[in-house]
Formats: sequence, structure tokens, C-alpha cells
Amino acid sequence: MPKKVVVIGQGYVGLPVAMLAVEAGFAVVGLDIDPRRVEALANGTSFVEDISDATLASALESGRYTPSADYAAAAGFDIAVISVPTPLRDSLPDLSFIEEAGRSLAVHLTSGATVILESTTYPGTTEELLVPILESVSGLKAGPDFHVGYSPERIDPGNARWNLATTPKVVSGIDEASLARVQEFFDTFVERTVPVSGTREAELTKLLENTFRHVNVALVNELAMFANQLGVNIWEAIDAAATKPFGFMRFTPGPGVGGHCLPIDPSYLSWQVRRELGSSFRFVELANDVNEHMPDYVVERVINALNSHRKSVNGSRILIAGLSYKKNTGDVREAPATRIMTLLTQLGAELSAVDPHVAPHAWPAGVRRADLTGGEVANADLVLLVTDHDALDLDVLRTSDTPVLDTRNAVKDGAAIRL
Repeated sequence: MPKKVVVIGQGYVGLPVAMLAVEAGFAVVGLDIDPRRVEALANGTSFVEDISDATLASALESGRYTPSADYAAAAGFDIAVISVPTPLRDSLPDLSFIEEAGRSLAVHLTSGATVILESTTYPGTTEELLVPILESVSGLKAGPDFHVGYSPERIDPGNARWNLATTPKVVSGIDEASLARVQEFFDTFVERTVPVSGTREAELTKLLENTFRHVNVALVNELAMFANQLGVNIWEAIDAAATKPFGFMRFTPGPGVGGHCLPIDPSYLSWQVRRELGSSFRFVELANDVNEHMPDYVVERVINALNSHRKSVNGSRILIAGLSYKKNTGDVREAPATRIMTLLTQLGAELSAVDPHVAPHAWPAGVRRADLTGGEVANADLVLLVTDHDALDLDVLRTSDTPVLDTRNAVKDGAAIRL
């Protein structure tokens, strides 16, 4: 009989883990508290673009994948992977999903089982929060009775080259035996595991990766604002700098940051530094300030672009191309387009949007859905390119007489206004 794996959370992180575990021969229960999501999965409908309906159907047909909203289905598990959200609430980490998953899972925890946390969080969460919950509910002792580890997710939605299987997987445990169990599990379906000495180091690894990106994105975003005022083409400067074979890594400006990683994860580290050490993490706080205000800057540029054509935002028809935070995905979590649309609506703009990836249930209320056609572009007073999906026909924007504000430098050889 194959080992039983329970993956808690069937979103962008948990569903890929569940699918690869099925392919590796495990019997997998995909737990999620959203009954609509569970029903869709049971019917073979994937809402995660990196997991096709065909892949999901194959997992269901194998008989080794069972989506469920009932923790009773976790009974008898050998390995459990917790991949639940860790949002910010009023700028404070919200670990309630981890806490609830731990309490519900611990009811079914037995000797010899392994629990792995994947959710992004601050150093110390696994041993200081999750372990005590598992022990108090189960009556068992972590280490002697069951194994616990942490392995940060590194999912990059829409990345065809670096997926869960091909991206090195950092693994850790509360002791050597736990590390061995965690590494053994992931070694069955990822190409390379990277063991570290403890769960705190693994937790910090994830935050370090995202803080590095967050700070560097903020740097080029602020440079983009200054370069525009100085009359300098920031995009050309970045292209030139990127020819240096050492000492430089390419980051590009944009309308803001989105998803879970950049808007949220670095703040976990900043919060813990302030709580534990009484110090401010100045790089993170400055990056937050710059990146959070990029949508406001984009709206300022929209206002200026319309003014140059003797038009006001109030009453103007603005067509927004791309709503998701990331190219070629439908993920609108923390998407800068949301803030941009709110500000434009408050100023009286009439909004339409184009995004073939965003599902109907995630579509913003009050925004007309459109296609990127010559007619739609001609009917607009301005087109705002927020996310440059491959599916968008940008040639329509290159040849249009309608002003285009391009926040991604994607409309090449055209008259678009660059961020």
C-alpha cells in the first residue's frame, strides 16, 4: 500500500505538490477549506494555470488523489504538507491558517508520521508555533514520536523552465531524523534538495530571497521615477547595465508588486526584527514605501498623459491591458492593477479591461471586460498596459493613434509612453 500524504491547501503551492506526489506513487488527500474549490478539483477543473485539467484528470483517474474539505480524510496519514496562506492583517502577520491546520491535523497525528510546513513565515514559526500545537493536541512529542520540518515554497507561476520539480528545494527538520524524512519525501519528485541545519535557517532563506527581490525592484522603481523627471530612458540604461557579465543583476520597473511574495513576505521579517530586537529593518520599510506607491505614480502618469491631449481623467475611457500581478497568469492577489483601478474610478474614469487569464469570479466589479482589438483601442481615450501577457496582441498598440502608457516597456517600436 502506498504511503498516505495529506496536502493542506490546494492553491498555487499545494496543488502542484499534490500532483507530483501522486505521480511519485503516493496516495494523496488534497485538503482545502473552500468547498467550491474542492468540488471543482473533484470534477477535474484546475484553477492553477501550472496544473492542466489533463494532469488533474490523470491524478483523479489513478485513484491516488482525493480532494476533500473534511479533515477526517487525513486519518492515518504518513506525511502531511501544510501549504496554507499567511497574509498580513493590519500590517501584522496572520498565522491563523497555520494554527487551524495544525490543530485539525494533530487530531489524526500518529507515531512515526511527518509534518512539513511550506507556508512562508518568520524564523521560529515551525518550532515555536506549529510544534507546540501538534504536541498539545496529539499528546505526542515532536522528535521522539513524530517528525517535523520546514521546506519553503519556491513556486513561480507561469515559469515554464523553473517549476516545482526543477527548482532546488530547501529542506530542514527539527532534528536529524526529521530532516532525513523531509528530504526523503521531496527527493521522490524534485530534481535536487538542499538541506540546511535547522528550520529557522530554512524559514529565513525564503524571506531572504523575497527581500532581495523586493529591495532591488524598489531601487529600479524609484530610479524610473527620477529618470523620467531627468529625461533619461531608464529602460535603455538597464539594458546597457545588463551587458556587464559580473556585479549586476537585471531588475526592471513596473506598476507595483503583487502576489504573496513581495508585498507581504519581507514584512514578516521586518515585523520579527522589530518585535524581537526592537530595531527597524530600514531596507524593507523603504522598499515597502516605494513599491506600495508605484500604482499612485502610474495614475499620476495617466493624468499627465491625458492632460497632454487636453483631456481630464474624469469621464475619460481608459482601457487597461492586463490585470494580474504577473505575466501569463491569472493571479490577481495584491495586483497593482487593483489599486490603479480604484484610484482611476475615484477620479471619474470609465474603465474597461483586457485579461484572458483572469477568471470570471476574480474579475473586478464595475469594470467592463473587453478584448484588445483595434476597435476597442480606438474607442478609448488612453490604453494603460499593466501586464504584458503573451496572449495580448501588442501590435494593435504599436499602430494605434490612441495614447498608450506602457508600464512594462513591452510596446516596442511604437509611440507608447514608457513608465
